[in-house]
Amino acid sequence: MEFRDNARIDQSRVRYGGGSGGGRGRGIAVGGGLGGIVMVLLLMFVGPQLGIDPADVLGGQGGEGGQPAGEVSGAPECQTGADIEENPDCRWPAYVTEIDDFWATQVEGYRSATTELFSGQIQTSCGTGSSQMGPFYCPGDEKVYIDTDFMGQLLDTLGAQGGYAAEAYIVAHEYGHHVQNLTGQMQKARQGEQTGAGSGPVRLELQADCYAGVWFYHTTRDETSLIESVTQDDLTRIVDAARAVGDDHIQQQQTGQITEENWTHGSSEQRQKWVQTGFTTGDPTACDTFATDDLG
Repeated sequence: MEFRDNARIDQSRVRYGGGSGGGRGRGIAVGGGLGGIVMVLLLMFVGPQLGIDPADVLGGQGGEGGQPAGEVSGAPECQTGADIEENPDCRWPAYVTEIDDFWATQVEGYRSATTELFSGQIQTSCGTGSSQMGPFYCPGDEKVYIDTDFMGQLLDTLGAQGGYAAEAYIVAHEYGHHVQNLTGQMQKARQGEQTGAGSGPVRLELQADCYAGVWFYHTTRDETSLIESVTQDDLTRIVDAARAVGDDHIQQQQTGQITEENWTHGSSEQRQKWVQTGFTTGDPTACDTFATDDLG
């Protein structure tokens, strides 16, 4: 994936935070491209072994929460796409600029989300976030949280090819959750069954996958976009990342068996289908996973 040299980067929507602890906050962190690891890996498989309190992952009651992490000295100066070649860390605000700007044209009354890049742990309005959670969205403070180093390690652990396109898909997925929060679709996921292939949480995740595909469709056709080109290899990496974070793939990898009734994020096949639906149609209305019985 190549970036357009003269396209602007708005770094103000990304905070380079430090690691921090903190008490429990309010709300529930929503798993995304890799945030699905929150429920699947930590709570279902290896939470106790990792020494992580699931109540902190999900967000407990009480506490103030939401205090920002401290600024990291030496955060890169990112102004245009050309800066990414000199400092790859500039790709993060590049992703955010493109995704956030796109949804501002699609959603009436859209509010920009901020992305916090952190290391280790960070306090959020949804509780204490940690690296092992993977990227996640917190509706309580309308922020996306990413430990950039751990995300790469986790992709590798799950057998994904990785790369810029896979990263962009994951960030776009998290911003899909932000859209769902603003439009009220997130509330739909709390109705009915909370686990299983057709559950509300699975529909929420698949819709966010579809929204990520919609963004890719439009950014590859926008001559002013920061993303100058997306190759076939990039598309393969996007679909591969979707496969790697499927509930069935993670269950098979971690336990050697697949338990569909425990799914919270969708199978590899489902996730690939909805990313492709978004990318093929470019239409957010095609992403209504709550109105169909055919999730894939």
